Amino acid sequence: MESLTDDYRRGGFLGRLELGTRPALIVIDFVNAYLLEGAPLFGGEGIHAARRGAIALLAAARTAAIPIFHTNLSYERGGRDGGLLYRKVAALQCFAEGAAEPRYGAFVDGLEPAAGESIITKQYASAFFGTNLASTLTTLRVDTLLIAGVSTSGCVRATGVDCCQHGFVPVVVRDAVGDRAAGPHESNLFDLQAKYAEVVGLADALAYLSSTAIASGSAT
Repeated sequence: MESLTDDYRRGGFLGRLELGTRPALIVIDFVNAYLLEGAPLFGGEGIHAARRGAIALLAAARTAAIPIFHTNLSYERGGRDGGLLYRKVAALQCFAEGAAEPRYGAFVDGLEPAAGESIITKQYASAFFGTNLASTLTTLRVDTLLIAGVSTSGCVRATGVDCCQHGFVPVVVRDAVGDRAAGPHESNLFDLQAKYAEVVGLADALAYLSSTAIASGSAT
């Protein structure tokens, strides 16, 4: 019987995008709400494993001196600025002004933004929607965006799709993204690779960041 991969390839999917020479890194929503047990978005070991990968990726990006972006979520009291997404996902209430546990919105240990790194506060899934991310990347002449963070099936996927649509090569680092369950995590990685992005392992991402081409072409 034909495998799923063979079926997709025969259908014209699973093509490859060439990575550019001026990358940036975005770390999506790595805040305590995903890692503290009892928090609304707690994701267990899958999220903790992604955090370890993201820490290694962030360190390499800093060494390579590429532009680095972090995203978080924040809403007005009552969530009016979150629109239908806020109504749909009750867990997002933990990011609203006046929430009982403001620590849920804080960046996790080891992934706090450093001086010179941009913080993009968003209200929707994609880091591009309603923000200045695309114009900032264009100004920096970035051509490739490494993507880490949570969750694979939500904000990571939405950012990857929008990244492609804005003309930047999306590179989702498998070991640095996570979800609350293996099924959505794996299926979304498969679909991102099939249609929108390059999905790579941490070792390949680190090798890319240390390459001569990146060292000579890195944006500042």
